[in-house]
Amino acid sequence: MNKKRLGYVGLGKMGLNMVERLLEKDYEIVAHDPSKEARDQAKKVGAEVKTSLKEVVDALEEPKIVWLMVPHNVVDTVLSELLPMLKAGDTIIDGGNSNFKQSIARAKLVEEKGLYFLDAGVSGGPAGARNGACVMVGGREETFKENEELFSDIAAPKAYGYFGQAGAGHFVKMVHNGIEYGMMQAIGEGFEIMKKSDFDLDMGKIADLYNHRSVIESRLVGWLKDAYAEYGPELDEISGQVSHSGEGLWTVETAKEMGIPTPIIEGSLKFREESQDNPSYTGQVVSALREQFGGHAVKNKK
Repeated sequence: MNKKRLGYVGLGKMGLNMVERLLEKDYEIVAHDPSKEARDQAKKVGAEVKTSLKEVVDALEEPKIVWLMVPHNVVDTVLSELLPMLKAGDTIIDGGNSNFKQSIARAKLVEEKGLYFLDAGVSGGPAGARNGACVMVGGREETFKENEELFSDIAAPKAYGYFGQAGAGHFVKMVHNGIEYGMMQAIGEGFEIMKKSDFDLDMGKIADLYNHRSVIESRLVGWLKDAYAEYGPELDEISGQVSHSGEGLWTVETAKEMGIPTPIIEGSLKFREESQDNPSYTGQVVSALREQFGGHAVKNKK
């Protein structure tokens, strides 16, 4: 078995960057995406590109490993096509932002067919996928150990971990994103207070200073400094309407099921929902952060 030859499905911002990283780590990547443009990009960086899932599976050695990096709402569609092509002993890894409850159900479905399933929450955005991400893994421990080198190669130093049964990886990543919502919201609110004060404050200078040994020093504050350098203190090009991609909502819903109050995370989620009709400078700051680390489209429509 060549443990460094694997199938890779999904070549968006995260997927393409991760494929490029793995190629540099001497992996042989057999890749597929519905988009011809994405396939062409993967081919340019050295991946073996296929036009169908069947071609990907046929090109792999047994036992086969297939990494999925697709939106959570199409995972089941991909699995329904993929499962009949795989055999007992093969492994599927879902590296996207799936709901942990769905990951538990998918693991059961996959394992009933004699295959193995790991859920891998990946944090760090496109830059992390390219240069070393933070990876949170759930599923059968033996399967994790068999594939630990892969997670080590994807991750930054000391930036991957195994957390237990199926769903645990996506659960930990979900809560991570919920916390992220709250942290970004606090930064946005604080900088709006300073922006609208009677003082003539330099927003970029403050963000830079905060990121030098202050208590709130963080990658988020560093990204805000970069956003100010790129767009200026008014952030005129950035929309004050903030989108949310699901994980914050899942965190709030899960906390309610557990009877745990989450006023900060819930408040930040509500802010994003209400920002669609009430854009603000706080929203611009949060949107700017989303662009800096996630590559999200957040600019004002012209």
